[in-house]
Amino acid sequence: MKWEKLGLVCTADRFGVDVPTRVMVPTPVFVNEDTIRVFVTVCDKDNIGRPYYVDVDARDPRKVLRLSERPVMDVGTAPSFDEHGVVVAQVLKTRDGKLQMYYSGFERFRDVRYKIFTGLATSSNNGESFQRVKTTPILGGSDYESTFRCAPFVIEFEDRFSMWYVAGSSWETIRGKQVPRYSLKYLESPDGIEWPVEGRSCMELQHDEHGFGRPWIEIDEHGTYHLYYSIRVCSLAAYRLGYATSEDGLNWVRKDAEMGLEPTPGSFDSNGLSYSAIIEAHGSTYCFYNGNDFGREGFAVSKLIK
Repeated sequence: MKWEKLGLVCTADRFGVDVPTRVMVPTPVFVNEDTIRVFVTVCDKDNIGRPYYVDVDARDPRKVLRLSERPVMDVGTAPSFDEHGVVVAQVLKTRDGKLQMYYSGFERFRDVRYKIFTGLATSSNNGESFQRVKTTPILGGSDYESTFRCAPFVIEFEDRFSMWYVAGSSWETIRGKQVPRYSLKYLESPDGIEWPVEGRSCMELQHDEHGFGRPWIEIDEHGTYHLYYSIRVCSLAAYRLGYATSEDGLNWVRKDAEMGLEPTPGSFDSNGLSYSAIIEAHGSTYCFYNGNDFGREGFAVSKLIK
């Protein structure tokens, strides 16, 4: 793949947040044929994230049409699994026309930096606001995945909901900093709310890797699955973008070199690229993503040209 980098779309200082630190995990969905609503998580000075949205022109996603004036949902009330952050992973438009926001909820602890589990909220007003389906996580800690069950991507099929997510139970120290270690897992659900306590492993870490970022999956007209994801590289202490394909959504062939988006020296993405999300609009394919420090300067977009 070959991409044209179109640059930053929206910076952190545009949301009215007190000392914002980053705008992370851009998550696009169509509001109508003219507008892509990109949900993002804006982190404050305490590094607590809340979800907002940025409406962009579907024909030119560099053009910002509107920003949400307040978070579409607040963090949970203490003590809860999402009291220290709500990070949007995916907004799914269901067959009945509602929006379902699958998100990662952060809770800090004394013995570990945090635990991250998955929550679900719904919207009946096109994403202007969301209400929790449950105050407890839909993917909570289990004997098999005790510390991280998060960053979900869900596809609604006729007979099931399928989820790809990252999960793990351990931490490791990289360059003096504790970082989580997790791999890619797969689950199925009859309703998108109730899920099994353990997923099937479908892609393991390789040498010099210790984590995957939010998966994003597209299925083409031939039924081939295309996975866009982030890879946390130990030696770099930063993310790079990865790409893989599969015929069944379970057995993936990694083709990371084909992703085609690399750091640009001296730019907002000179050190890291993460959280890729793909959307097709009016005959063009766009990739929204974050640059250095998980979106310290905002989120960006690139256009597929080959």
